[in-house]
Amino acid sequence: MNRAHKEWEWIDSVPFIRLLPEPKKRIRWLTQGQAIRLIQELPPHLAEMVKFSLSTGLRESNVTRLQWSQIDMQRRCAWIHADQAKARKSIAVPLNEESLAVIRRQIGQHDTYVFSYQGKPVLNANTKAWRHALERAGIEDFRWHDLRHTWASWHVQNGTPLNILQELGGWSEPTMVQRYAHLSPGHLAEYADNARLGTNLVQQIKKA
Repeated sequence: MNRAHKEWEWIDSVPFIRLLPEPKKRIRWLTQGQAIRLIQELPPHLAEMVKFSLSTGLRESNVTRLQWSQIDMQRRCAWIHADQAKARKSIAVPLNEESLAVIRRQIGQHDTYVFSYQGKPVLNANTKAWRHALERAGIEDFRWHDLRHTWASWHVQNGTPLNILQELGGWSEPTMVQRYAHLSPGHLAEYADNARLGTNLVQQIKKA
């Protein structure tokens, strides 16, 4: 409407439109046990991609289109170019032992792409094999993108600060990682006693 008014001059003014609040969606993530069950049910090429996703938090397209030119094994990192990132900023992705092991197992499979199947790059991970594996593992209401939520949730549960998680995940705004804050209330524990009843007050209550 604003474009029609200001740029195209199709209308004289923009009418007021009341926006309805969007319901907040819950964060869907897997426990360690669920993740293991899912990996066991997947065909090998998809299982490797899931392990890599859970180790790096990369989005599906960044995993499926990952090329060898973006990997630096010596420096233990991968690079997501700005035109491949949602925030349009380059991302340096540190690789842990699990993700490095996954990459090593892909060497020699394809000249250009890291992940392939029968000599061809895997450009879509959300396949029938993925959906059937979810069913066999007894996992419902779960998308490939939820692997990223799982990665972030595990990080927070294990003590990774939200500002560090923001950098690791390549999020442009702090609000994007605040949705995981409730998974790690540990940083609030030291303040919990600030609202406790004092010893003298407790004794007075007992006498009353």
